[in-house]
Parts: sequence; C-alpha cells; structure tokens
Amino acid sequence: MSDFNKSDTASWDAGQVRREQPQRSAPPNRRRRRRKRRRMNPFLFILLHLTFVALAASLLGCGGWLLFSDFCSFNRAGGPIIESVVEVSADDTVDTIADKLADAGLIEYKWFFKLYANITGAEEEIGMGSYTLNTDMDYHALVAGMRSVSGSINEDTVRVTIPEGYTVAQTIALLAKNGVNTEAALTEAAQTADFDYDFIDNESEEISRLEGYLFPDTYDFYVGEKPANALNRLIKNFNSKIDDELLAAAEARGYDLQKIVTIASLIERETAGGDQSAIASVIYNRLDGPGDKAGTNGLLQVDASLLYGLPGHEGAITQQDLEADTPYNLYKYKGLPPTPIANPGWSAIEAALQPQETNYYYYALSKDGTHHFFETYQEHLNFVNSSDYYGN
Repeated sequence: MSDFNKSDTASWDAGQVRREQPQRSAPPNRRRRRRKRRRMNPFLFILLHLTFVALAASLLGCGGWLLFSDFCSFNRAGGPIIESVVEVSADDTVDTIADKLADAGLIEYKWFFKLYANITGAEEEIGMGSYTLNTDMDYHALVAGMRSVSGSINEDTVRVTIPEGYTVAQTIALLAKNGVNTEAALTEAAQTADFDYDFIDNESEEISRLEGYLFPDTYDFYVGEKPANALNRLIKNFNSKIDDELLAAAEARGYDLQKIVTIASLIERETAGGDQSAIASVIYNRLDGPGDKAGTNGLLQVDASLLYGLPGHEGAITQQDLEADTPYNLYKYKGLPPTPIANPGWSAIEAALQPQETNYYYYALSKDGTHHFFETYQEHLNFVNSSDYYGN
C-alpha cells in the first residue's frame, strides 16, 4: 500500500464530487455482531476481592485456616521477610505464574492462587517483566506487584511505538523491523491464530480481520516473541478500552462496535487534528442524512479506503482507480467499507461515538492546513475554486 497523507482525501474528494458518481448499493456486511470479553471494572474487582476474602474466611470452620493464611500471607509472618525475583514472560499464564510464585516460596497453595486469579481477573493485570516480590505480600499485593509499571524489562526486549492510523500490514512491518519476529511469521499469525475476543472473526484468514483492533500505543516485546502473543497484546489493549458504556453509546447511534471502529478508522486517516468530531459529523450526515444527502447520495468518497482496497498502489489516484470494483471503493459503493481501514487511536474512537451535531456534508483542506466545512455543494465548490484551497 502506498504512503497516504491524511490531507489527500479531502483534496481529492473536493475535485471528484463535481463528477457524477455511479450509484450502487453497498454489499451486505457479512461480519456478525459478536460480544467481546468484558473488562474488569475496578469496583467489581474490589467486590470480587472481598468476596474471595469472605470465601476464604468461611473455610475456617472446615479446616480452611491454612488456605486463608496463605491468601493473607499469615503463614509467612513471624519470620524474616524474604525477597524473590520473579520473571514473567509473554508466554506465561496464571498456571505457570503460580508455579513460579510457589517455587519462590511466595505462595503455598497454587490451586488457591489460581482460583483467586481467575475470580478477580488477575491475568489481565499481570504484565511481562522482572518483579521483586516478598513473603510479606498477600495474593492481592503479589498481583499488584506484577503489573508492568512495577517491574523492569530484560535486555532481550524491545520497546515499539505503534502510530495511530497504522494498518495491520504496517504494524506487522514495524514489529518485524524491531525484531519482535519475522514479517512472514507475524502475517501468518494475523491470518490464522485464534484470538479469544468476540470481535475477532477467527473463521477468516484475512489479516483485515484484525484491522481496527491493534491498538496504537507503546509496547514492550520480547525479541523473537511468539507472533500470536505479540499481536494479542495489542488486541488486549484495545479490549481494555471497550466497556459496556461505550457499547451502549454505539448502539444508541444504531451502530455496533465493528462499525464504530470502521468509522473511527476513516476519521483517523482523514485528520489527526482537533477537527475529528467535525469530520465525524460529515460521515454520519452522508450515511444517515435525509434525501440525497446534499447531493452526495450516501457516498463517503474517502481516498484512504479506496487505497486500502488497492494494495501496492503507487502514485496519484486515477480515474481508473475510482472505477475499481472493490468494496473499499467509497466512490462507487454507498455506506461503510466492510472492515476498518486502519487502527484508530482513542480520540478518533471518541469522535466516532460523539460527533458534532452539524449540517455539514462537505469539507476541504485550506492552505493553512485546516479543514473548512460546508453544508451545500455550492459552498464547497466556491471554496475549492478559490485561492485558499489547498489544491490550487
């Protein structure tokens, strides 16, 4: 895929809106709405922690004192506090972490720690790293001590920042460049690995099934890390941002999570500025506005989406490109593309959920680098024919 400047879409859209566009219904969206894994609410965590304390305490009457003591670290009290360094790798699970804690003398009953971890969602809190823990820590303190902010990263790790708006292919290339694993292995994992999230279509073998869900952020990876684990860390971060309030906001607009992320990806590729919510309003007006939607007829006309459907494209967009029969060609097909076209950042997701309430249907880039917004085609046309327009 060729490099894409976020300002290019508005510029091209301004010129192409003058042309008569073929009107054709968008292909049906084949991706079914699937529920995601729920993020642990902090208040729910406290409640579950207290419930576990009550459960452990209730065992006292039936010989559960040893379990309760292990949970509260009472069985290690009275003696000298002993520190141990515990290494948590990307491959570790609650089971292997419990083994390491037991080997270090930090817990005695591994199955009881696993039960606590599963009830409280502790696996979601523990990050990879090297952690200094001690025998004075109860279960909660041990888990808190194994959060990423508490440890140090080993020499054989690499820190990678994923920019907002990168596609899956660009993200994989960046990870490969930094030695996380090879591009071929990461691509194969993106196509075939099973990811335990409702919004990932594990039946698909297209890397586009991960598009929109590799959350842009800064991550620490092991060099040569298992490809599926590396990608899962990005998906896990995305999932941590999504809660029931967000899903309810999406449903209130009549859109599911996948469509909201798709809209956010369009916004992300259109602008990185403070006008994301205004761009969002144009998208929604073209999707849901009345009548012919101020002459747009529901065509979003987003260049970035067109280019996503033309991998390997180089140079300027041509008339032949505009006629390409791909569902990502939003000059040809109404509505949204079948998948997100990039991985949006949180501000773009917020804009997709909370667009400005406007009557804008058009926008174009000015020479000062800002977008100008218009309600009618004639206003838009007047601007693109002026000396202020970026393309003149």
